[in-house]
Amino acid sequence: MIFVEKAIYFDDISNELKKIVLKNKPIDLEILFWNELSDVQKDQETIDTDYFILTAFQVDDKLLRKAKSLKFIQKVGIGVDNIDLNTAERLSIPVSNTPGGNSISVAELTILFILTLYRRLVEIDQRTKAGNWDSWKFRSSSFELNGKIHGLIGMGNIGLEAAKRSSSFGTKIVYYDTRRLSKEKEREVNAEYMSLDKVLQTSDIVSLHVPLIPQTRNIINKEKMKQMKRNAILINVARGGIVNEADLYECLSNQTISGAAIDAWETEPIPKDNKLLLLDNVVATPHIGGGTADTFNRVINMGFENIKRVRKGKAAHHIVNNFQVKDHN
Repeated sequence: MIFVEKAIYFDDISNELKKIVLKNKPIDLEILFWNELSDVQKDQETIDTDYFILTAFQVDDKLLRKAKSLKFIQKVGIGVDNIDLNTAERLSIPVSNTPGGNSISVAELTILFILTLYRRLVEIDQRTKAGNWDSWKFRSSSFELNGKIHGLIGMGNIGLEAAKRSSSFGTKIVYYDTRRLSKEKEREVNAEYMSLDKVLQTSDIVSLHVPLIPQTRNIINKEKMKQMKRNAILINVARGGIVNEADLYECLSNQTISGAAIDAWETEPIPKDNKLLLLDNVVATPHIGGGTADTFNRVINMGFENIKRVRKGKAAHHIVNNFQVKDHN
């Protein structure tokens, strides 16, 4: 007799992505989709379920304490600021993420953002479709990547992949991170280490690739943006809260910096009255950095491999918290 355990997938995903989940899951693991459960079922299944799988869903103290049978939480993605790690530690529930799984997709979006801002693509597309033929209108305000200085704040997996792709366009790579790369790795990606302030002062392009932790909250604020070049652009594919959005609006409005592309927001979904949405020099997306089928296939399989390890009594890969004696009282 096959013993079947349960996992809840919490985020609301498309039918196509559900098919990927069901195709790749272990044969003896039942997958429940949170948005398909009634309120009564949610209460009962939370108590009985062995594994949580999620991306952006908020896992708080109340939910964790209700989950009496929970053995393991798999974050399908990198940032774990939506999970109460302190409670998970107290309840001896390991939490893992999937580092590197979305690096290529986020790095490619970084380059797409730069090109979109540099070539005024959104505005030109809208004007062309409206019947305008602006073959010459935007030439003086459109730019190449070649010869520009690209400064990266954070040089983990995503930062490294973004640096490789950017340098292939002819940019010079400079970076800041609390942990400097080895000399060998710096030579491999042809990157120069600088202080945060020096990166901001030097770069034509600044892209953010750091997690949201107390030390990075509002790390890019009015004072920091005033250090940047007036023609510089800012790319946030990391987390909302790293950039002070009120300060960003002010700096974009008065042309302290030239433009910004934002994939991660302080409040998600973005409130309709967010003033950044009114600016022509802002490109806005709804946190789609890792939003490709390729990434989803990669990270869901990383998650299922971890569940297989936990079921065998082995430690999951990429555990992000410490856990002690289990106590659901």
